[in-house]
Amino acid sequence: MMEAVLAHPWDAAADGWDRHSTLLGDWLHEVTSAMLDAAGIAAGSRVLDIAAGAGEQTLAIARRVGPGGHVLATDISSRILALAQSKLRVAGFSQASTRVADAQALGLQGAGFDAAVSRLGLMFCTAPLQALREAHAALRAGGRFSAVVFGPPSGNPCIALLLLIARRHAGIAPALPPSADEPGSLFSLGRQGLMAELLQHAGFVDIEIRTVPAPMRLPSRLHYIEFVRSAGLPVVQLLAALPEAAQRTAWDDMSAQLARFDMPGGWSGPNELLLCAALRPQSIDFQAPTDRRLQPGDDSECIS
Repeated sequence: MMEAVLAHPWDAAADGWDRHSTLLGDWLHEVTSAMLDAAGIAAGSRVLDIAAGAGEQTLAIARRVGPGGHVLATDISSRILALAQSKLRVAGFSQASTRVADAQALGLQGAGFDAAVSRLGLMFCTAPLQALREAHAALRAGGRFSAVVFGPPSGNPCIALLLLIARRHAGIAPALPPSADEPGSLFSLGRQGLMAELLQHAGFVDIEIRTVPAPMRLPSRLHYIEFVRSAGLPVVQLLAALPEAAQRTAWDDMSAQLARFDMPGGWSGPNELLLCAALRPQSIDFQAPTDRRLQPGDDSECIS
């Protein structure tokens, strides 16, 4: 029997993200609600959901906008987006649709959305400024944008620890400095002030960035390891080239190191997210500042 051909690396994590929808919904419930509030999403709104993944937050948007509104969910992975589409269909949300698209090449200029959001997707873009410009172009004048990205490694010690251990077992030197990880990685937008700077250069105004604690509470660290093994593509990819036995050793090492976050009756992994909100100006005469240091490269691509 032939295996399905994966069109994009995130296709491999699609089933894992889908299987853990309840876990993700519980973990990100509060910050997701805050993101939708910051974007001004209400009944009748037309909303663009960028890098929507398996669509857990898309369902929340569809409920908010109701039958008089609309939500378009986009993602670069056709496989993960098909799972979102299935969820929306089962829920009976005819006000929702999907479109396979790279966040950096949405092709939605002039679409006139009231709001655009992205939950834990923008940091995987190697040219995030271009992705923000695409979001800006898809909004109507006065439309709102809101996103959630990971903060710095210091605020996300579990993820930082897993990446460090995976790199060591894979024979890859750790990224230096840790606070400025490589473009397109989990912490690429966590540096203080970076998201505000990018939003400004993309043409947004009324920019607000705030830190939101988001601990992941699970029955045990083994539940966390299982989640990462099935859905944590950045970690999984680091170990992919290793023999099976070496991979098992790496995962056992990670589990042992995560014991420091064991709690009475369970496990709690600290996370620090950045909630970003901004507005597309009403005036068409507004000119965004230019800075060549923030221009995306010609060969950049979004990997989520």
